[in-house]
Amino acid sequence: MAHYDNDTYGMYKDNGHKGPGPELMGANTLIGDHVHNAQDEHLGDIKEIMLDTRTGQVAYAVVAHGGVFTIGEKLFAVPWSALRLDTVNHRFVLDVPKEKFENAPGFDSDDWPNMADPSWNDRINSFYSQPIQ
Repeated sequence: MAHYDNDTYGMYKDNGHKGPGPELMGANTLIGDHVHNAQDEHLGDIKEIMLDTRTGQVAYAVVAHGGVFTIGEKLFAVPWSALRLDTVNHRFVLDVPKEKFENAPGFDSDDWPNMADPSWNDRINSFYSQPIQ
């Protein structure tokens, strides 16, 4: 699913690349976007976008991997800084091998981690080779 498909307000129109998209995009329109790696392997889909209300920054994209109709899927918090928007293919790219992603620290939809815990934050950022905040 591409962000254009979720655009209920008509914000994505050709206006000379002056936003919205790809420089400024609605968070709700990114839910469901695919995440692939540099080898073009599908890693999952964005299920949620987590905002750090203290800083006003996007902290994580929650990416779902595996399962059928949410049954058996595993969720991963991926630092927003680790994702790159692929505007040609209307998806995100996470530059990690599929095997590494599948072994990332993950969680179930009914048992979310405390994402405000600094040690959890450090572990996730370190796993994806992102600066420790």
